[in-house]
Amino acid sequence: MNLYMTVAVSGLAGLGMVTAAGLSGWRGWLQLKHEELGDRLGANAPAPVSGTGSAASRIEMADLKERIRKLEAIAAGVDL
Repeated sequence: MNLYMTVAVSGLAGLGMVTAAGLSGWRGWLQLKHEELGDRLGANAPAPVSGTGSAASRIEMADLKERIRKLEAIAAGVDL
């Protein structure tokens, strides 16, 4: 009986460690993609003068921000 409990506890501990490592990696990957997106969209560049961006680029930017928001919600474990 003692052997079964030891194996069960060890298995749960190992599963917990693997899950924690996977979640940490997932959050790191999301942060990397968030930074890449910010760099690609010129987050460090000065804001454009109003009216200079096309409607299509503003729609695309809004879509990308929405996708990031959803990915962050998934990473945080929030149901949408």
